[in-house]
Amino acid sequence: MSKRSFRFALLLATTTLAGAAAAQDTSVQLEQLSVEGAALGPAVGNNLSAGDGGTAATSGGGGGPSGITGYVARVATAATKTNTPLIDVPQSVSVVTREQLNDRNVQTLSEAINYVPGAISARSGFDPRFDQIFIRGFDVLTNQGIYRDGLRVIGSGFAYPKTEPYGAEALTILRGPASGLYGLGSPGGILDITTKRPVFVPFGEVQFQAGSFDRFQGNFDVGGPVPGSDGTMAYRLTGVRREAGTFIGLGTTDDQLYLAPAFTWKPSADTTFTFLSEFQVTNTPAATFFYNDPGFRVSNFYQGDPRFIGLDQTQYRVGYAFEHKFTPDLIFRQNFRHYGLFLVGKYVDINNINEARTVGTRDTGYIREGLVQQTLDNQLEARFTTGPVAHTVVGGVDYARYSRSQRVGFGLAPDLNLVTRNYGQQFIATPALGPASRQTQDQIGIYLQDQAKFGDFILTLNGRHDWVFQDNFATPDSAVSRQDNSAFTGRVGLGYVLAPGLVPYASYATTFTPQVGLDRNGQAFKPATGDQIEAGVKYLIPGTNIQAAFAGFDINQSSILVPDATNIAFQTAAGAVRSKGFEAEATANIAPGTNLTIAYTHVDIRFVNSTSFAGESLNGNRVSGIPSDTYASFLTYAFPPSSPLRGLQIGGGIRFIGTSFADDQNTVRNTAVTLYDALVAYDFAALDPKYRGFRAQINAYNIFDRNYTTCSFGFCNYNQPATVIGSLIYRW
Repeated sequence: MSKRSFRFALLLATTTLAGAAAAQDTSVQLEQLSVEGAALGPAVGNNLSAGDGGTAATSGGGGGPSGITGYVARVATAATKTNTPLIDVPQSVSVVTREQLNDRNVQTLSEAINYVPGAISARSGFDPRFDQIFIRGFDVLTNQGIYRDGLRVIGSGFAYPKTEPYGAEALTILRGPASGLYGLGSPGGILDITTKRPVFVPFGEVQFQAGSFDRFQGNFDVGGPVPGSDGTMAYRLTGVRREAGTFIGLGTTDDQLYLAPAFTWKPSADTTFTFLSEFQVTNTPAATFFYNDPGFRVSNFYQGDPRFIGLDQTQYRVGYAFEHKFTPDLIFRQNFRHYGLFLVGKYVDINNINEARTVGTRDTGYIREGLVQQTLDNQLEARFTTGPVAHTVVGGVDYARYSRSQRVGFGLAPDLNLVTRNYGQQFIATPALGPASRQTQDQIGIYLQDQAKFGDFILTLNGRHDWVFQDNFATPDSAVSRQDNSAFTGRVGLGYVLAPGLVPYASYATTFTPQVGLDRNGQAFKPATGDQIEAGVKYLIPGTNIQAAFAGFDINQSSILVPDATNIAFQTAAGAVRSKGFEAEATANIAPGTNLTIAYTHVDIRFVNSTSFAGESLNGNRVSGIPSDTYASFLTYAFPPSSPLRGLQIGGGIRFIGTSFADDQNTVRNTAVTLYDALVAYDFAALDPKYRGFRAQINAYNIFDRNYTTCSFGFCNYNQPATVIGSLIYRW
C-alpha cells in the first residue's frame, strides 16, 4: 500500500471500528397547552416550546419520548415503536431531554451523550467532522445505528449526515441490539433523534452566543398555530447560524447554517400529518490531526494547511410523519424521509519529518462525494385482550435505499518548514480526481412485535426478516459486484413488577450487519452477526420524578472482517469480539430547574478471534480506545422564589474517562482523565416581571483545561481544551 493510500485509509479508519459503542405535569401534551399553560412562562432552564416532549405528531414509531419532567422521561418509543414506559422495556434506554440539552448548551451530537451510560465519543480525539459515537464499545455511526424520528440515517465513506442538536426535541439511546425492529445495525445499540415539531401554542426563542475560539452564533425557534386555520394547522421554523474557529487555529473553521421548517395539519383528532425538512451547510477542517512521533506521542505539528483544508458539506432532508387512528386501539402510521448530502474535502498530510526536525514532507488528498437516501416505515398498531392477557401489537414493513458516489485524488504538497512553520504560504495544487466509484443498497424488512401483560409479568417478543441487496461499482466501466444478504433477528424480554415502580427484567436479542467486499475466493462476505444477553432492574420511585436503572450485558459479535492468514492482501469474515459489562444510571427532577443525572459504565470489549494486518494474533486483547470505566454526573440547582438569589441557576458536571489501550496490540495505555463542566444562568424576571423571558447563561467545558490526548488504532490526537460559551436568550 502506498503512503498516500495509507494516509487516506487512516483518515477513514478514524471513523470506523468494524465490528469492534418544560412542563411539570406529565399528563399534559404540549399541543393541548391552554392559555393557563402559556401563562406559566419560561421556567428557569426550560424552553416552553419543548414542553414535556409532546411535540410529536405521532404517538409512536418516531414520535419521540413523552412524560418529561426536567431531565426525567417516563415514556419512549425508540425501544418498541410504541408508547412504552421506560420501566416496561426489557432493555437499557436513556433519554436526553430538551431541558438537559439547554442546560448544557450542547453544540454537537457527540457532546449530547457525554452524560449517558454506555456511550462515549471522542475516541479519536477532537474531530468535528463526524458525529462519532460508541455504545458498549461498538461504533454506532459507521454501523448505521443513528436514527432520526425512527428512520435510519444512512452514511458511508466520508458521507455521514450531521445533526444539529438545537433542532432536536430529545435524544433516545437504546443500548444493545435493535435489529428485531430496525434491521441491520450496530450490536451496541441505536441513537434516535426526535426532531422539534410544530405545536398549537404560540412560542418563540432567540439566542445570541459568543465564546472561545472566535465563536459567534445565533439561534432561533418560532412557531404556533397558523392564523385562520381554526386550530388545524401549526408551523415551526428553527435555525442556527454559526461562525467559529477551532483551537487548532491556522484558519480552521467550525461554521454552520441550519434551517428546519416544519408544518403540521391536524384535520381531526384522529388524523395528523407533519411535514419535516432541513437544509444545512457545514464547514470544518478535513484534517484534524497532529503528526505522531514514535512511541504514541503527539507532536505540535498540525497535519493540515490553511491553503488546502476544508471539508464543506451540504445536506438536506424532506419527509413526513402521518398517523391515523381508525379506533383508539387501531392506529396506522407512515413515516418517510428523503436525505441528500454532498461534500468536498481537501486535506494535507505530513507523512515524514527529517531527523533534524526541520522539514516535513507532505502529500494531499481531494474527495468529492455524494449520497442520497430514502427511508419509509409503515406500521399498524393494535391493542386488544385475550382472556387475562393485554396485548400491544405492532407490525410493519419498511424500506431503505441509498446510493453513494465518490471520486478521490492524491498528490504532493510543498515541504513544510518546521522552523518557520510556513503554513498557508505556499501554493498547493489540487490533485486530479480518479474515476467515480458507486455503491447502492436496498433493504426491505418485515417485523412484528407483541407486548403482552398478564398479571405482574411483561413479555416483549419481536421478530424481523430483512433482505439486503448491494451493488458496488469500482469504476463506471467495471463489472458490478453484487452482494445479497438476508437475515432473521429478534428479541425476547420478560419483566416482572416486583413492587410499584420496581421492575427486574431479562432479555435476549440478535443483530446482523452486512459487510462490503469479496474474499480471496471472490465470494461476498457473509454478514457479521451478534447476540446479547441482558439482565437488570429499573425503579421509578412512586410519587417522585426520580428513576434509576442497573443492567449487566454480554454481547458477542462474530464473522467480522479480519486479515486472511493465508493471504494478507485479502480479508476473511472469521473474526469475533465480545463486550461484557454493566451500567448504572439515575435521573431526578427535584424541583423546577433543579435536576440530577448520574451514569456509570464498565465495559470489557475484547477480540475473541482476530489478527492484525501484520499477522499478529489479537485474541484476548482489548479493543483500543474504549475505556474500561466511565463515570459522569451533572447537577443543576435553581434558587427558589423565596431565596434572595432567586432567578439564579448554577450547575456542574464531572466526567471521568478511565484508561484504555492506545493500540489493538495493547502495548500502551491511554491515561485516565477527569473533566469538569460548569453552568451559571440568570432569569431576569427575578429583577422585574417586565424582563420575563430574558435569560443569560454561561457554560464552561473542561474548565481546568486538561491537556490530554486519546489514542486508538495506534494513532493519537489532541482533545478539546477549556471552552467557554456565553448566551443571551429571550423566550416568549
